[in-house]
Amino acid sequence: MALPREGSLAIAVVKKIMPYGAFCTLTEYGDVEAFMHVSEVAPRWIKNIHEFLSEKQKLVVKVHRVDPGKGQVDVSLKRVNEDERKRKLENVKKETRAMKLLQVAVKNSKAKKGFEELRGEIEREYGALYPFLEAVRDEGDAAFEGLDIDKGLRKELEGLIVKYVKKPVTDIARVFSIACYESDGVQVVKRVLEGAEAHYLGAGRYMMKLQTEDPKAGEKEMNRRIAAIEKGLKGKDCVFSVEPS
Repeated sequence: MALPREGSLAIAVVKKIMPYGAFCTLTEYGDVEAFMHVSEVAPRWIKNIHEFLSEKQKLVVKVHRVDPGKGQVDVSLKRVNEDERKRKLENVKKETRAMKLLQVAVKNSKAKKGFEELRGEIEREYGALYPFLEAVRDEGDAAFEGLDIDKGLRKELEGLIVKYVKKPVTDIARVFSIACYESDGVQVVKRVLEGAEAHYLGAGRYMMKLQTEDPKAGEKEMNRRIAAIEKGLKGKDCVFSVEPS
């Protein structure tokens, strides 16, 4: 059974708690046993380890020592920051989702290749399942190079990926200010912002937002919208400024 790498994050289930630490199993590595010393549970001195851990509790831990010769793995809870914890849980969620989609694809296509064989082949090529699904979504046929997947299974996979593996949506926002000293300044501002979907924040400040699957294209579109507003105010007794994003 493969052991985790030092410095990697893993999902651990607490199995047995002792005064000096806890024995856990790492679910992604065939439930290999790992030990968490009490000094690795929290960043401060612990009087009662049960205040922090309970049996069957699922945790995101960091592997800080591996002895392949003894098959010994030591893990830490205190070395995992909140961003790492969230990212790991999100990755686990994605892998679980990818596994279910692949299982459905194998079943629906009646492929000769079983799920476990397909899974192993993809993981050898991509390291994990979800990156493969993303590659199929973004690269099409090129994502299948190096993989022995028949046409029926490929077609089934592509259909499921189009339906269920969406590109992440990025929010792009700009805050800008307009001070207009024309006699009909209010109307000038209304006209220039017409259709811009800008929200009034107060004191002459506005926010314009858009969502996009392509951050580069989104930034380009936002810059176009800002330029259009600035152009609409040209020649007017108005001051226009964009706050740093």
